[in-house]
Amino acid sequence: MARGIKKRAWHENLEVTEVEYKQISPADFFYRNRDIAGFSNPTRAMYASVRELVENSLDACEGIQAPPEIYIRISAKGGTETGLGVAKYVLSVYDNGSGIPKDKIPHCFGQVLFGSKYLLQQARGTFGLGGTMAILYAQITTNIPAHVISSTGDWAHEYKVLIHIGRNEPVVLAGYPKSHRNESSWHGTIVEICLAGDYFRAEHKILEYLKRTAMVNPYATLTLVDPKGRLYRFRRVTTKVPDPPCATKPHPYGVDVEMLKRLIDLAVQRGCRTLLNFMTEYFQRVGKRSAKRFLKFAELPHDLRLGDLSNADITHIVDSVSRYDGFLAPRSDCLSSLGKQLLKLGIEKELHPKLVVTFSRKPSAYSGHPFVVEGGLAYGGGLPTGSMLYRYANKIPLLYDESSDVSWKVVHELINWNRYKVKQDTSIAVITHVCSTKIPYKTVGKEFIADRPEIESEIVKGIRECARKLRSHLYREEHTRREMERMGIFQKYLKKIAQFSTGLAGKEKEPDVSMLLRRVEYGES
Repeated sequence: MARGIKKRAWHENLEVTEVEYKQISPADFFYRNRDIAGFSNPTRAMYASVRELVENSLDACEGIQAPPEIYIRISAKGGTETGLGVAKYVLSVYDNGSGIPKDKIPHCFGQVLFGSKYLLQQARGTFGLGGTMAILYAQITTNIPAHVISSTGDWAHEYKVLIHIGRNEPVVLAGYPKSHRNESSWHGTIVEICLAGDYFRAEHKILEYLKRTAMVNPYATLTLVDPKGRLYRFRRVTTKVPDPPCATKPHPYGVDVEMLKRLIDLAVQRGCRTLLNFMTEYFQRVGKRSAKRFLKFAELPHDLRLGDLSNADITHIVDSVSRYDGFLAPRSDCLSSLGKQLLKLGIEKELHPKLVVTFSRKPSAYSGHPFVVEGGLAYGGGLPTGSMLYRYANKIPLLYDESSDVSWKVVHELINWNRYKVKQDTSIAVITHVCSTKIPYKTVGKEFIADRPEIESEIVKGIRECARKLRSHLYREEHTRREMERMGIFQKYLKKIAQFSTGLAGKEKEPDVSMLLRRVEYGES
């Protein structure tokens, strides 16, 4: 009884507080959580800003099959560079890409999660976030608007843009846009932002990023002018640009309940009536015959009207897809891989090795998403002693968190290098490149790839293919080295043996050993 009285008294004294519920915009979310997008500190932000703007430029150039010509300039605000810690820098990136239509420019640079990267095809960007995130970071550290000039042909359009963080909307400054007649028919985009950063701590990563980008984009010329006026140029070695990827339809194995709902709503709006027609029109590599086989497996009538599908029916379709193995693999025309020859050109250009062997695996898929794994091994020459790993995803160099990446796991845990005669002090570089419509990054910062079994298996097979060729080369090198040592011994001692033998035999003329040396040199018996 006493316990009950105490309990009532405690409730009587309890003060009820009101909880405030609030919604924030995407721009506000990334303003508060910029660390997850790779802008965690001034050093990392400097590198991330260069990377995101350069990647946007590369995509814009490849979309029109133009060999990229990208110019990056980083200068100290006010023109004076102390080299001491955090300072304000002006970052400018010029490209010769497709340009942006006038009415889309403010949204592309002043609205988070707005862009052209949401089609089902390979692209460097994933979230429509990177370039805008650099502008957002610049705004919150210096409050100076981004300056953008872009042209698609006849006219060039100039904007100064800020981001309204609360509403996730672009704010165009008074007096803009300005339009100029484009007499030279230049097409491309110029972006200039002012941000707080630490260039001299980020310098090594930025230069390494540009070098690795040049390796996997041998058709691009990248030029950097740093705050001290030093010029770095990575020249192209070919003008052949890979074919751009095509947008594609989703594959059944990559569809979840929410995506299926959206596709059905879209199909109903466009007049698609039956489930059979929906399967053949809105999924890739699904014809009438394979659609009928699947619907029979799922125990659904093929003439079922789309408008009559319930939530339970939609869930049943997705569950049936996960248990059905009769669909063809996804198409790979939505991917734009480099191929063995272009990759080899890039590796030779930047690493200057003695030997390069490359591979390009056949297209495969994970969870309905097509992907291609390619890469190679570089050996000797200008490489430092030991092994190095160069990781790429959709032609993007991945520089951070190497040990969390699937490629690191393959190279250091799944490949037994002793089988391929590769020792710890062997000068070797391993290059891996994954192309996909959906790279399985572990974080928004896009720095390392998850160890999906399908991707892991393809990387293992590709590296082993190259390692076998490297082993054959190392065997030949070892054989050549031994033969040279053997030849050196013969050249050093054979003439002396002939001389002493002549004296012991009591003869005056020494035998001619040149023919014997020649036979030893060419391996004749």
